[in-house]
Amino acid sequence: MASLILCVDQGTTGTRAVAYGRDLKPRGFAYLEHRQHFPKPGWVEHDAGEIWDNTLEVTRRALRAASVRPSAVAAVGITNQRETVVVWDGAGRPLHRAVVWQCRRSQEICGRLKKKGLEKIFKARTGLLLDPYFSGTKLAWLAENDARVAAAFRDGSARFGTMDSFLLHRMTGGAAHATDFTNASRTLLFDIHRRRWDPRLAALLKTPLACLPKVLPSAGFFGNTDPKSFAGVSAPVCGIAGDQQAALFGQGCWGPGEAKNTYGTGCFLLMNLGPRARAGRRGLLTTLACGSDGGPVFAFEGAVFIAGAAVQWLRDGLEILEDAAQSEALAASAPDSGGVVMVPALVGLGAPDWDPAARGALLGLTRGTGRAQVARAALEAIALQSAELADLMQAESGLRLKSLRVDGGATANRLLMGLQADLLGVPVRRAGQVESTALGAAALAALGGGLASGSQIRARLRARETVFRPGRGAAWRRGMKARYRAAVEAVKAFAHPLGA
Repeated sequence: MASLILCVDQGTTGTRAVAYGRDLKPRGFAYLEHRQHFPKPGWVEHDAGEIWDNTLEVTRRALRAASVRPSAVAAVGITNQRETVVVWDGAGRPLHRAVVWQCRRSQEICGRLKKKGLEKIFKARTGLLLDPYFSGTKLAWLAENDARVAAAFRDGSARFGTMDSFLLHRMTGGAAHATDFTNASRTLLFDIHRRRWDPRLAALLKTPLACLPKVLPSAGFFGNTDPKSFAGVSAPVCGIAGDQQAALFGQGCWGPGEAKNTYGTGCFLLMNLGPRARAGRRGLLTTLACGSDGGPVFAFEGAVFIAGAAVQWLRDGLEILEDAAQSEALAASAPDSGGVVMVPALVGLGAPDWDPAARGALLGLTRGTGRAQVARAALEAIALQSAELADLMQAESGLRLKSLRVDGGATANRLLMGLQADLLGVPVRRAGQVESTALGAAALAALGGGLASGSQIRARLRARETVFRPGRGAAWRRGMKARYRAAVEAVKAFAHPLGA
């Protein structure tokens, strides 16, 4: 009897396959990295063909690790790096390398659209800002600069998609060209209120509507995999979501006001808003996420660009750590940061400031400052950035955060999690399975494939969590946040002297 849920988690640096039982416990997994291509400064590309080959290989390895045959797979889920774009032909052959979400090549196109006063319409309809981060301006760049893509756009043979759509097309032997609401909402082409591709936005971004995938709920039927195409697996694809929305679902944040934060190189904080949209006024993005039935709901999203990367910088840049894991013990050896504040704007500032010119700083240094104080300031900065976003989301949504659910590698740092609880003033709940992205896609597939009920899935998702409770008072929180905000404003002033 088919009993496993196979999840393909296609990320920025590699592709993972995880075979889950119906109890959503992993039975086998495999991971392969793919090459990063940097053809010009600020450009980032992936070979979509290499990613597909890796997807096949990790699928085979994960099933072998679970000691099962492909026939054991009852449903397939997909989660993916968002905003990365691929254009391919009817045979599934990419017409160019995938343009990665990190790629900045469409900066000039964004500037051109802003000068025409068009950012307001994009923000109103998509909930996003005009930034090279998002898919639509990447497509516009390809239409203007890649002859093969431009020709395929003209003759109608092109298929566009984020990475989930490309993998789905290949898994189904070319039968399915679809995506889900969460991925569509990250393209700058999708009206999140009317839940459809927007003809005007598509025209502004030179993207033919005919090349866009069908948009479906995140839990449901997307197509059957072709065993000849997909490593012998013949099963329905029943769950798809972008990585951060998959993690939100995988944390069981299915109701308004429930939020999760993923701690990795950066942090992604998402709050479920329910069926009512709110416009983010201070740098928050409004996007689509998954409700309890896998259908679309609204969410706020805020990005912290540098989180775990700040600790990596202490290790590789300042060389005050031999290993990132040492940061907890070193920081804990000091009772506080000794007045030191770190603003880790090593690649600019994300929400709420969105200042690409800002650069990192250490403020409040004295002769008494040592390695321990700097390490503690780095952990405090990670927690402070996330706390600012959580405060902003509560203020702009009118929803009260009762706890914050967390996942990602940096949640192993108990001092960081304690600081986060102290700065939020609410419990921080660490997931039993730290990698919630693949788990969320598997849960969507289980729901969409009718393998478990919503209540059964939610209970499994929230099992074995660790809770960190706040131990500091409101006055301490206010002081820490005020000092950090003053430091951010100083960094911004330094980046823009005399209003430059």
